[in-house]
Amino acid sequence: MSVPIEFRSLVELAGGLSAGEFSSRELVARYLGRIARANGRLNAYAEVYEESALAAAEAADRLRASGWPVGPLHGLPIAVKDLCDIEGRIGTVGSKAFAQRRGTVTSTVVKRLQAAGMIILGKAQMVEFAFGGYGTNPLCGTPWNPWDLRTQRIPGGSSSGSGVAVAAGLAPAAIGSDTGGSIRIPAGLNGIVGLKTTFGLVSVAGCFPLSTTLDTIGPMTRTVADSGLLLAALAGPDPADPNTLGTPAVALPDFAQADIRGMRISTLPEAQFPAGVSAEVRAAWRAAIDVFRSLGAVVTERAFPLDLEELVARNGQLIAAEAYRIHRHHVEDDSVPLGAAVRARLLAGKAIGAADYIAAREDQRRASALFARWMEDAEALLTPSVPYAAIPVAEVDEMLSPSGFTRAGNYVGACGLALPAGFSASGLPLGIQLLAKPFAERTLLRLGHAHETATGLTRMTPDLAALFN
Repeated sequence: MSVPIEFRSLVELAGGLSAGEFSSRELVARYLGRIARANGRLNAYAEVYEESALAAAEAADRLRASGWPVGPLHGLPIAVKDLCDIEGRIGTVGSKAFAQRRGTVTSTVVKRLQAAGMIILGKAQMVEFAFGGYGTNPLCGTPWNPWDLRTQRIPGGSSSGSGVAVAAGLAPAAIGSDTGGSIRIPAGLNGIVGLKTTFGLVSVAGCFPLSTTLDTIGPMTRTVADSGLLLAALAGPDPADPNTLGTPAVALPDFAQADIRGMRISTLPEAQFPAGVSAEVRAAWRAAIDVFRSLGAVVTERAFPLDLEELVARNGQLIAAEAYRIHRHHVEDDSVPLGAAVRARLLAGKAIGAADYIAAREDQRRASALFARWMEDAEALLTPSVPYAAIPVAEVDEMLSPSGFTRAGNYVGACGLALPAGFSASGLPLGIQLLAKPFAERTLLRLGHAHETATGLTRMTPDLAALFN
């Protein structure tokens, strides 16, 4: 059965453009039409750039028609999280307090997308200041997880709008950020692919920070190969971000084949899982183990040398302390419109003294070194991405977090890939993640592509007939 255009991968859309099946303008217009019809309900976009997107698409068509060589992303649309600044455009960072803020520069990530010929459809909605894992935003509106149109369920955060836009076919791909799971959690809850890049691999220059020692930028896509394409366009040294200088070049796997025979994958004993992991998630994780073994990978259960819950707490200390430094001038002003949960998280950072912060940074270096040594015996670590399927927004307890598996990856400097792993009994996506050593994205993409090819789960889409009929 033919895949509808709005749910095709970037690779497939590029093929359609090359074959003349449709023009870039027709493609962009199709996505803009879907956004116009569905965004009022789904709230995936904070701002849509209809006029400039259509103009850019027409320019892309003219260049293609001229015979000038174009790259694989040329003329394709994408959404970007509303912390990636674009000069003159809104930069609310998901906050009513920043409603009038406008970008004074264009972020490096957007510049590189545009240099690759991509077309920005608009800014994706997000959790306020990127500080939350459920995806809730009480003042700007919580994006609606498209897998259940009757009950509003969490979209995952903080890249909530990016996840919803891709899952609902309102963009073929989106850019997110990940400080404690903010790409992998919404990817898991929306049934898409999310790549948490190694710190320093992709420039964060021009992106509003949450934690300057943990923030990473990465793609959220329909397929693993699409994430690889975007990574190749985004990665590389940037003088505006010193952390990118000296990083290794990105090497992509051969997506034409999915041979992973002999590759070593570690799994955790379930006794080391954080609290609250559902039986359905455990079953999906075990099924993924079976898939990898059937493909010839060597999957071994090994005790993890670090305590996940302790890593979650330490990661949270760093985020809170660094976020408070950024927002300390307005967080205690009650006249500034801030969500109660985010305000509380920011204020928690005030209580973290210099000694505690230095201790957390020292422990991070120790934990990172221990993780690197432990990973010498495996190419990747396989865990669930989120402990449960998307819960109703009305049931969210903001004192808790769905980041029990993801925060550890940021803290120890890993790269991570979130993949669809099946569905709950009620038809909601379940997810897994693969973690690897710093700058091992190629390994993750190779493993993820093999799993995707074997299961076909990235082809599954939500039933949105009620929105479009």
